[in-house]
Amino acid sequence: MQKNRKVWELFVTFLKIGAFTFGGGYAMIPLIKEEVVTRKHWISEEDVLDVVAIAESTPGPIAINSATFVGYKTAGFWGSFAATLGVSLPSFVIIYIISFVLRQFESLAAVKYAFTGVRASVLALIVNALYSMYRSCPKGPVSYLLMAFAFAMVAFVNMNVLYVILICAGIGVISSYKAMKEERK
Repeated sequence: MQKNRKVWELFVTFLKIGAFTFGGGYAMIPLIKEEVVTRKHWISEEDVLDVVAIAESTPGPIAINSATFVGYKTAGFWGSFAATLGVSLPSFVIIYIISFVLRQFESLAAVKYAFTGVRASVLALIVNALYSMYRSCPKGPVSYLLMAFAFAMVAFVNMNVLYVILICAGIGVISSYKAMKEERK
């Protein structure tokens, strides 16, 4: 009975997150953190970094991967199913409805202004997620170099993000291995 309640709570929580967040997964991270760490205490703040790392490095949208991870960690298979369904359902329903009416209204000035406002708020949510992740990440020379490298490769060289993630992961593994080896001495 308690597990069914938790599964239902996961569904409702991620349904709200999916329904009231625009801009994709990165814009959802602050809301996910607020709901599952601060309000529900399902995972720790450190787990959020793991959620983002896993969600970013596995195929699929970050919001769905995050919901699946949190759901599984909280209530097993049915928790992951409920959270994933909850976060996906609003987008599916909204896009389905919009597909019928958007062509008729896209030229209206009010619709254009609304989309401009949504874009601005999404940028703010993404910057908030970036700042939150920065505060939680371990800091050091290697971390700062990787951050600068990743930004430069994606922003200026237009390198595929997958390659940047793989390179940074490899360097992170090597530097962590070296640090552990030095601690043992």
